[in-house]
Amino acid sequence: MKKVWVAGAIMAALAAGAVQAKEWKTVRFGIEGAYPPFSWTDENGELQGFDVDMANALCEQMQVKCQLVAQDWDGIIPALLARKYDAIIAAMSITEERKRTVDFTGKYALVPNKFVAPKGAEFELSKEGLAGKKVGVQIATTHDKYLTDNFGDDVTLVRYGNADDAYLDLKAGRVDYVFLDATAIEEGLLNKEGGDAFEFVGPSVTDERWFGEGFGIAVRKQDKELKEMLNQAILDLRENGKYQEVNSKYFDYDVYGE
Repeated sequence: MKKVWVAGAIMAALAAGAVQAKEWKTVRFGIEGAYPPFSWTDENGELQGFDVDMANALCEQMQVKCQLVAQDWDGIIPALLARKYDAIIAAMSITEERKRTVDFTGKYALVPNKFVAPKGAEFELSKEGLAGKKVGVQIATTHDKYLTDNFGDDVTLVRYGNADDAYLDLKAGRVDYVFLDATAIEEGLLNKEGGDAFEFVGPSVTDERWFGEGFGIAVRKQDKELKEMLNQAILDLRENGKYQEVNSKYFDYDVYGE
């Protein structure tokens, strides 16, 4: 009897989820709010950035009300699964590891990953070149995993809750390099006061095994209707020019990629 009751409860929950998925009137987006130009929090405590504008544009296209929820990066997927919000739009790379936990839309942006260092610093992307070096990364990111998997104990990783803290330590000489996506480094460091003392070093890193197919919007696996709605809305924004309008506010090139 217990097994029958549990099975029945699961079926009822799935059925309820299916009904809900067809009645989306509000979509709540989880956004980091600390990763410019994709998202940041201004002096008034308001969320700003490419991801914010994209979320609002997607909601307008889907004809639903939009709610934005700020969430620290290291808890962003658990909070989605806990139903704190319905989708994540936070410059999150589509990877096989994350697909085991959540579903993704198709990409809405594609950005290469780069190392940044003080001008004139020597750099070699190899175990020998990184041996004894300290590299700043944002914790629980694809950048963190890439370096851990490929360089292990040969490199000392210094993990941060947000990119700004990594830049501060780079400026103070407490780390040798910072490794993040190139657009975030440009906006958060190179284009700011004092940024001319730093430069990109080494090649762009785009290995799909770690960095996936681009940035996607994450949803819970059972919310297939929402995923389909978002996928169609992304395509519609590309077709009607709204994507390009948002893009031009933050980038001098098409961040969608090829």
